[in-house]
Amino acid sequence: MTHRPVPVLRVARPTNDLARLRRFYCEGLGFDVLGEFEDHSGLDGLIVGHPHAPYHLEFVRERGATAPDAPSDEHLLVLYLPDARQWHEAVARIEAAGFPTARPHNPYWSRSGACFRDPDGYHVILQNGEWSN
Repeated sequence: MTHRPVPVLRVARPTNDLARLRRFYCEGLGFDVLGEFEDHSGLDGLIVGHPHAPYHLEFVRERGATAPDAPSDEHLLVLYLPDARQWHEAVARIEAAGFPTARPHNPYWSRSGACFRDPDGYHVILQNGEWSN
């Protein structure tokens, strides 16, 4: 069997407020700043994630442009936290950072998760459970 490398996933999206997103994702969700840049061809950016995870998020502010908010309530990010203690700590951390829970559009996410709305209007779900297919 051939062993294929696992690619690193970067999800990038526009924003109008890098500072508020830094607070939400780093202080609230516990992500690390993996990189940032200023005036790269008129773009400022923030890259967050966990150093050893195969994914990270990039937020980009284009100077002189206005980014739209989330296009719908189904644009969301789900983070699976199977350990109940770690899940409760994660929910408490984001609430202590000043981000209250939100009602998800899909009620499924309320069964064993907590929903939060990031500063751009995207839902982030902290799901207390394992991902399985």
